[in-house]
Amino acid sequence: MKRDSRLSGVLHVLLHMAEADVPLTSEALANMMKTNPVVVRRVLAGLREQKLVCSEKGHGGGWKICRDLADVTLHDVYIALNEPTLLAMGNRTESPGCLVEEAVNAALNQTFADAEALLLARFRSVTLAQLSLDFHQRMQARGFSGIHEHSIFPHDEADSPTQTDISPER
Repeated sequence: MKRDSRLSGVLHVLLHMAEADVPLTSEALANMMKTNPVVVRRVLAGLREQKLVCSEKGHGGGWKICRDLADVTLHDVYIALNEPTLLAMGNRTESPGCLVEEAVNAALNQTFADAEALLLARFRSVTLAQLSLDFHQRMQARGFSGIHEHSIFPHDEADSPTQTDISPER
């Protein structure tokens, strides 16, 4: 069964948006995530409904985070994605005709419910600010300047103040 990676992908995009000093276009974000801009717009529209991101039209427009990173939890993003399925496992059949399978289902259902509750509680306790801090600590540990660059900016903007060198400090 294929895993639903939307939460991971959206968190990745949100952290890149947080690093940018300017709104980022759907095209730039799609290029970074190796997907289609329509997919990016569709996903970000759901985040906009939850007031996690804002969009600006026109020249210089694009998407940006419109809330403080410390106020956005993984759970907020999960909700904005319409609560994708957390666990890929399930029962062989939901209405078994066998008492053994009923016992198995009862045990598994409780275990799945406990696991989902634990996961959702953890989602509520982790903020985008914590993820951003972790990212910056990882950059510093690898000897980078602490400013991040990604291929989200067109190549012709190489001298843009929003695009900075991440080569290791000398």
